[in-house]
Amino acid sequence: MPSVTPFLWFDKQAEEAANLYVSIFPNSKITQKNPMTVSFELDGRAFIALNGGPHFQFNEAVSFMIDCVTQEDVDYYWSRLTADGGQEGRCGWLKDKFGVSWQAVPRRLGELLQDPDREQAGRAMQAMMQMKKIDIAALDRAASGV
Repeated sequence: MPSVTPFLWFDKQAEEAANLYVSIFPNSKITQKNPMTVSFELDGRAFIALNGGPHFQFNEAVSFMIDCVTQEDVDYYWSRLTADGGQEGRCGWLKDKFGVSWQAVPRRLGELLQDPDREQAGRAMQAMMQMKKIDIAALDRAASGV
């Protein structure tokens, strides 16, 4: 079965972006670089970054979801990816300083949204819709009706 590798088009910051990403995600490394491309792995998943020029920009149509177990995980990825010019979005979405979209999503959100008690799930959804960075404790309070 062929593999699929995300290929990210940057103006001229491919190496800078790859270095940032491998500094944030565990089990990550640069695997190859030349003036045009940088190959790297984020937790064992292959990516390629291209210095392709200013012709194309990133947008929210493609994003990378980060599966966060704890609030500390959410806080860590949120703060690191929004640093130095990144932008906070709504509902757990953010853009890093290069314009790449990410979602820092706690597993607890999925559990609450799949709860068989649809009213509880609805309250969690409504709370999440009001957030930027996801707050697990606030989701739990909202879901329980507190």
